[in-house]
Amino acid sequence: MIHLDLDIKDFCSDWTHCDLMSGYIARMVSHNRLDSLLFSNLYSSALNELLEAVYRTHGDSGKMECAVQRRGNLDRVILTFPADEATYDVYRDVIGKAGGDDAEALYLEALFADEEPGASLGLLELSVDYGARLAIDRCEDGRMRLIADLALEDEKE
Repeated sequence: MIHLDLDIKDFCSDWTHCDLMSGYIARMVSHNRLDSLLFSNLYSSALNELLEAVYRTHGDSGKMECAVQRRGNLDRVILTFPADEATYDVYRDVIGKAGGDDAEALYLEALFADEEPGASLGLLELSVDYGARLAIDRCEDGRMRLIADLALEDEKE
């Protein structure tokens, strides 16, 4: 549906890029929803959390891609970005926790922690508050692919 490419250094040069990208994409994908304003707000918030996770934890250099797809009421966001093994391990650990029975407790612990949040806070929030299904994968070029499936609107509404 939409595909954006940009350099990870350019993306991470300014915190507001997360908000600008999420707002733009949310407006583009929300026009044909039953309640487009509500859907746009939810989609923008969810996508912003994904982008902030990448902003906080990523590899040194390379291309970041953001693709959004839709099938029925399921929206898929695919973020592909540079990540070394240590970065990949961080995401694998967080996604494992996000799918566990104690995800909500871990989310609240991360939310009220004193230290600067890493990738974990936003991903746990997506899992707990938005019911997102998260997955990661390695690309042939060594980059990492973060996939989030979101069902933000009921088909019957």
